[in-house]
Amino acid sequence: MENNIYVTPLSGRYASEEMNYIWSNNSKYSCWRKLWVALAETEKELGLEITDEQINEMKANINNIDYEVVAKREKECRHDVMAHVYEFGTKCPKAKPIIHLGATSCYVTDNTDIILMREALKLIKHRLIVVVNNLKQFAEKYKGVPCLGYTHFQPAQLTTVGKRATLWIQDLLEDLTELEFVEQNLKLLGCKGTTGTSESFMKLFKDEEKVKQIDGKIAQKMGFERTFAVSGQTYTRKVDSRVLNCLAAIAESSAKFANDLRLLQHEKELEEPFESKQIGSSAMAYKRNPMRSERINSLSRHVIALCNDTKMTSSTQWLERTLDDSANKRICVPESFLAVDGILRIYANISQGIVVYENRIRSNIMEELPFMGTEEILMNAVLKGGDRQELHEKIRVHSMAAAKQVKEFGRPNDLVSRIAKDESFGLTEEEITKVLNPEHLCGRAKNQVTDFIEEEVKPVLEKYGNLIDNTEVKLDV
Repeated sequence: MENNIYVTPLSGRYASEEMNYIWSNNSKYSCWRKLWVALAETEKELGLEITDEQINEMKANINNIDYEVVAKREKECRHDVMAHVYEFGTKCPKAKPIIHLGATSCYVTDNTDIILMREALKLIKHRLIVVVNNLKQFAEKYKGVPCLGYTHFQPAQLTTVGKRATLWIQDLLEDLTELEFVEQNLKLLGCKGTTGTSESFMKLFKDEEKVKQIDGKIAQKMGFERTFAVSGQTYTRKVDSRVLNCLAAIAESSAKFANDLRLLQHEKELEEPFESKQIGSSAMAYKRNPMRSERINSLSRHVIALCNDTKMTSSTQWLERTLDDSANKRICVPESFLAVDGILRIYANISQGIVVYENRIRSNIMEELPFMGTEEILMNAVLKGGDRQELHEKIRVHSMAAAKQVKEFGRPNDLVSRIAKDESFGLTEEEITKVLNPEHLCGRAKNQVTDFIEEEVKPVLEKYGNLIDNTEVKLDV
């Protein structure tokens, strides 16, 4: 890596080699050449005088790109596509006369963007499935472990560690549904010329029926079922907006998980993996900071912000074509994919090794449980003959006094002993403690996990079983 120029941290630090390759120059420009081959083959099939020798020459040089020649030529002509047409022609002298015949620049740039986005979405889907599978195993393992539920980040009714994980999974399944829709509905631009009228091809073929076949033939050769029925010079930039919306949604879900984990790590209940030689703080050696979760939050923020680029671009396009989309989409589309790839790799790394401190969770429960169990205590006291209204007032008074001990004096919660000493309740401390069994105060949480996994998660994992990868995800930084 060059150290005297800026290199985006997304490629150098966070994203995988696989995602980096998809958006690499070699991937992009070899795709341009594959599209020129597809165009030439289609034109030959429809009757133009193009030889197999010309096509084979092009195929033989798909990956033979001299970037120095391209750069020199682009500096002269100020046009990246024509620079590549020129360089390709130097490698394919026989095919040179027919390269890019009838096409406009967006034939290669736009169709390539669609192709690369499809490949990148496939990789993102793989990453999603890995995380879902990790969280599924986590949810199953801890489905019956009670923990404090929180509303407003204040202790609320109990849930279970596994049940909370199902909320993270559910968000990702919603994202997967969106991704599937986006992926299945990607269409190639096709090849319709400068303003989308196919005028150049009408001149070449002088046969409208042949011209109508061009898009379908090219799409088939490039592995697509459909093309846009109509277009200007470009595909509608709403496509980029839709794709980045999907990526932003994944970022949202990942950030929610990361925020939750950061809060729970503060409570010392859960913790992201921490390696044996990892340093949490340069100053405070004892610290175990949730840096991976914080990185998810940081990258997610970037993805969500980038999503606005595509919305602004889509809404400000002029008529059949304007070039103010180009520089912007060169940045925001690849960066969004690189960032989400990095996010999901971190998510996978965390989810395969979340540390659960069950004793601390239990301790936190017991600190708050007497307050949460007052309704249960009240019902049991009434069953022993107590007056519900009188006892409710006494519980209120005892609760306020116990809360004062905790908040003002830092003492343990003594509500149970206060109620046990109050003869009007008719309950011993042992009886009250039995009533306050956390396992009995989680409602259907445990069974909700089981039902959710059976009904919602397993069908997805069975569908994408080929994408499940149990290989440990290791992070370099």
